[in-house]
Amino acid sequence: MKTTPFTEYHIANGAKMAEFAGFNMPIEFTGINDEHMAVRRCAGVFDVSHMGEIWVKGPDAERFLQHVASNDVSALYDGKVQYAALPNGRGGIVDDILIYRVDAETYLLVVNAANTEKDWRHLVAEGGTFGLRAGHELYNASGEIAQLAVQGPDAMKIVQELCPEPVSDMEYYTFRKTEVAGIKDAILSVTGYTGSGGCEIYVAKEDADKLWQALWAAGERYGLKNIGLGARDTLRLEMGFRLYGNDIDDTTSTIEAGLGWATKFVDGKDVIDRELMERQRKDGVSRKFVAFEMTERGIPRHGYSIADVDGNTIGAVTSGTMSPMLKTGIGMGYVKPEFARTGTEITVVIRGKMVRAKIVKAPFVQI
Repeated sequence: MKTTPFTEYHIANGAKMAEFAGFNMPIEFTGINDEHMAVRRCAGVFDVSHMGEIWVKGPDAERFLQHVASNDVSALYDGKVQYAALPNGRGGIVDDILIYRVDAETYLLVVNAANTEKDWRHLVAEGGTFGLRAGHELYNASGEIAQLAVQGPDAMKIVQELCPEPVSDMEYYTFRKTEVAGIKDAILSVTGYTGSGGCEIYVAKEDADKLWQALWAAGERYGLKNIGLGARDTLRLEMGFRLYGNDIDDTTSTIEAGLGWATKFVDGKDVIDRELMERQRKDGVSRKFVAFEMTERGIPRHGYSIADVDGNTIGAVTSGTMSPMLKTGIGMGYVKPEFARTGTEITVVIRGKMVRAKIVKAPFVQI
């Protein structure tokens, strides 16, 4: 099992550890609800060094990314980040990713930990047509980078103390190369997977300890807390963010998954599965991704059936939890299109019992 540069700190801080995507990762420290509320109210730090990072370089980098990514990469400018999916050529998704444009010939892709090797193989296979070679124009740097996400309303106050230049006013979905904790050329981005603000800090693995010590020294007076993957999941779910492997996968298209906003059919963009996705957008799909809130007591879980009020199966839950903010069950999943309208009453089958819920618009909470 792999470790991150921060694993020893997690164990020393009493984390409950478990395998995730091949890594020994912290699931929780003081409890999921406690950690969740710390991020909503002040600040928390997540070790996300297990995520993958892949460089795409060269004069054909943009043309290649327009082919493999669902979004319009040509709309990016230096310092801008974009969310996109990688269509798989069979109507599904290889992964959902973030694309960082450093300059016109240099892009960084941040990919899900469990999919790093799969993504790498896919990109290398597709890259050959564009003259992009593994180890040259395509470079997998995943084993060389440490990454921390500092999230919450006080996150940028803490990180600002580590930076000699102003960073607290950075726009959402932008990044910059800057000095952080005395580390030159760190990458600091503002994307987030919690909805509570904050940033991500990328440094070379050799600088991980320096970053960790400086961050905690600055964060102590703000009540900075360690946050595990358990609270990361409840936080993203309250915001309606998809999780690969649960909400999207190799069998779901971006149109079915409600990611049409990240699927652009601009002129000249020969993206994989374009014809299929355009047809789905025009003619409709057989299932739609929805968010729902329980109106009776119950906690929806991945894999539970969704039924109409008469008990007819209409879909399935892909993610669900008890919302720490709302104190009620919330979930997401796929249903037949006629049941996808906001306000529609549905039921979730929990241990053989039909428990009432209703379709709502995500996010579930307003921060």
